[in-house]
Amino acid sequence: MHATHLPRRLVIATRESALALWQAEHVRARLSALYPHAAIELLGVTTQGDRVVDRPLATVGGKGLFIKELEIALGEGQADLAVHSLKDVPMEMQDGFVLAAIAAREDPRDAFVSNRYAALAALPERAVVGTSSLRREAQLRERYPTVRVTSLRGNVNTRLRKLDEGAYDAIILAAAGLKRLGLPDRIRALLEPDESLPAPGQGALALECRADRIDVIAALAPLADAGTTLATAAERAFSRALSGSCNTPLAAFAEWEEGRLWIRGLIARRDGGEVMRGEREAEVADVAEAAALGEGLADEFLARGGARFIVTAA
Repeated sequence: MHATHLPRRLVIATRESALALWQAEHVRARLSALYPHAAIELLGVTTQGDRVVDRPLATVGGKGLFIKELEIALGEGQADLAVHSLKDVPMEMQDGFVLAAIAAREDPRDAFVSNRYAALAALPERAVVGTSSLRREAQLRERYPTVRVTSLRGNVNTRLRKLDEGAYDAIILAAAGLKRLGLPDRIRALLEPDESLPAPGQGALALECRADRIDVIAALAPLADAGTTLATAAERAFSRALSGSCNTPLAAFAEWEEGRLWIRGLIARRDGGEVMRGEREAEVADVAEAAALGEGLADEFLARGGARFIVTAA
């Protein structure tokens, strides 16, 4: 973009967890490299999702709790952009806001973390596995019906501490968060998508700003990654079409290569007693075509009776 249109100062709104701060610093470093004469600053914000850690997300308002206060900061002009884990961004954006860029994805897989066992298959009966995700819970229960899945909230370090204190035999976390925090050694095994299909957007960073901030949208454009943008557009469209929320175990993962996009989707009962899977592949050239692929897979699920899995309220 032309230098005269570049904001001389950009303020990044971020949650204050270690992972959120890493992500914001990562974006700040990239922006500073692009625009060395601009002042790039961070604004730490505590969200409702950070404050309420003793109840499942589905019972207290869903993933939007992690971004509401950040959007207030954007709306009031305290910040110019916000950095999110894309999987925390609701499928329906608030009016007046836009995802200006989706950055290159880190490892999208789930990670098995345990001090006692090397893999999920090594867990004994009645082993206690911690996760806050209904998506992970359903896939765990389907394959390992004898394990006990219990709720685990809090940031990455909090969850690891609870594991280390002996409250769980194992926990499942996003591999991306552990790697970004410099904790790859905590990963005992990476769960391939066939074993634990990721959440829509998992591993990707989203940069949000006000829709009327054309200057910020232009400034963030170089941070967008084409393949990640197309893949996550399909994943989010699949979830949106199935009313994806924290109340319904739902997964979607797409991979873009050489102009073709392959998406796998899943929707399930929480107890893992019934799981519906499907996949589609097509040539895609833009976000609209990627979204159409995801919507087409969702339509197929609905035609197969997928609506019976959708839980609209806690």
